[in-house]
Amino acid sequence: MSDISLSKAVRSNLLALQGTADMMATAQNRLSTGNKVNSALDNPSNWFTAKGLTNRSSDLNALMDSMANGIQTLKAADNGLSAMTKTLESMQSTLRQARQDKSFQTTSLGIDAAATGNLTIAGGSVGSTAISTNVQKAVVTGNGGFAAAGGRTQAAGAFSFTQVGVNNGNANTVNFAKGDTAADVAKKINEKMALTLGGSVVKAEVENGQLKLTNSSNTTFGVFTGGELVGLSAQTAATATAETRVGTATVGSGITFTGGDIVIGGKTVTLTAGSAADTATTNSTRAAQEINDGLQSQGETGFYASVAGNTVTITRADGEAFTVSGAGAATTSGLSIPTAATQAGVAPKALVAAPPTKNMSKTADELVESINANTALVGRVRASNDNGKLRLENQSTQKLDIIGASAGNINGSTVARTEVAGNSVRAGLASQFNELRDQLDKLADDASFNGINLMRGDNLTITFNETGTSSIDIRTKNGQTINASNLGVPTQLEEKQLDSDANIDSLLMDMKSALDDVRSQASTFGSNLSIVQNRQDFTKAMISTLETGAGNLTLADMNEEAANLLALQTRQQLSSNSLSLASQADQSILQLLR
Repeated sequence: MSDISLSKAVRSNLLALQGTADMMATAQNRLSTGNKVNSALDNPSNWFTAKGLTNRSSDLNALMDSMANGIQTLKAADNGLSAMTKTLESMQSTLRQARQDKSFQTTSLGIDAAATGNLTIAGGSVGSTAISTNVQKAVVTGNGGFAAAGGRTQAAGAFSFTQVGVNNGNANTVNFAKGDTAADVAKKINEKMALTLGGSVVKAEVENGQLKLTNSSNTTFGVFTGGELVGLSAQTAATATAETRVGTATVGSGITFTGGDIVIGGKTVTLTAGSAADTATTNSTRAAQEINDGLQSQGETGFYASVAGNTVTITRADGEAFTVSGAGAATTSGLSIPTAATQAGVAPKALVAAPPTKNMSKTADELVESINANTALVGRVRASNDNGKLRLENQSTQKLDIIGASAGNINGSTVARTEVAGNSVRAGLASQFNELRDQLDKLADDASFNGINLMRGDNLTITFNETGTSSIDIRTKNGQTINASNLGVPTQLEEKQLDSDANIDSLLMDMKSALDDVRSQASTFGSNLSIVQNRQDFTKAMISTLETGAGNLTLADMNEEAANLLALQTRQQLSSNSLSLASQADQSILQLLR
């Protein structure tokens, strides 16, 4: 107050006291705020520098939330990939289990001695295109004695024959050289028999310059094939009568055969009359069989009858002339003897004449060999010998149809049918595989975080600095959804796809490829996660650095300020005492006035 006059001493102490009070206020403000620079008025340079640092720190701190969300999004995707990996490994294990399983269903079928026709296999992995195997075979009947004309061989060659029940029915091949005589060939046959069979009931010999094979056991005899001999002498047609032929005689077509006796080489055979319903083939086949059986029953083995084009041909093995007569060979019966003019009486030139044959059911081994040798059945159906029965194994998950067998026996009938169930274990594993496959897509759909699903191909962008010049884009390869379809996993595995081991191996390769893709993507996401986490740690450190720098410019030293305040308080007390002393002079004047 200007109206109040203070002494010099009092005013001086008052000013000192006011200065101390101002400094105490400043110290108290610093202690309460923790800053020594609280506004631009305190220190403009430090204030604005610190403000810039704190602003950048604030901007970086705002990015930390984006980074934290990005990390969680990557972790969610990694969780999905880990679950998909385990699912794919389970699917792979399911396929391996199917590959190892061999619980295929089988059936064992006896072989009917009178079976005719085919054994047909369809269904299963064979499919709708049925595959047939003839259940019969043609075998030679009688006790042999089939011979061929003598002479020397024209060229090198070979012939083979089989004997049922001997050497497991395997063919025995004998090679002969150019210029070999019948005796040379006979010797080679006998040596072959001694070598391969340890001695055989089949014997080769030369009779009147001709090669002759004899089966002394009177069992079935194999079919002979092979080259020719030369040096044959043949009668001409001019030397033969209408009832005499050299080597062969042909009797008609047998279309309306009425039966009767037929005399061949002095042996009489009675032929059965055919019915109106019989075909030419039926009559001809029956007549040939009756001729063969009738001659053999009378001990005559030098003749045999065969059928070609519904015509019965009677052949004499040694090539000599013979006569055919009787009602069974008469023109009126439907079996006619050609005239001499139409029959060239030339002796046969085959090394071994074709012996008479008879259809018989194949053995189990023969059917096994026939079925397993069919490449269309390899890996689909397997045959084996089950104690004389034919065992068929259905190497499929689907039902197998066997036509030509019923009630446990093969009869060749087209209406007979047997079913073999499929592999139920592999079929069940196919269903298990499909259930696991469905989980793959569900895992991909559920692996989202905060509305972003990297598994579905969403793009995740994370910014690392306040200017936006540093960032990362995270997404799957080519932006594709990670699901069963894009991984190459079958959409729906059918049971029949597990029929073949080779197909299962192919599926296992597909599963390995799918696993490799998932693991590769997981590795990529893992690398991205490492980048984001490293950048998050870096940003935290930068925020700390910026805030520390700003604090260095603005923060007060609390210890110093506390010490200053204590000193100022002491000074204030001293100033108050000094002011009191200075005012005592004025008080002494007051005492005078009193």
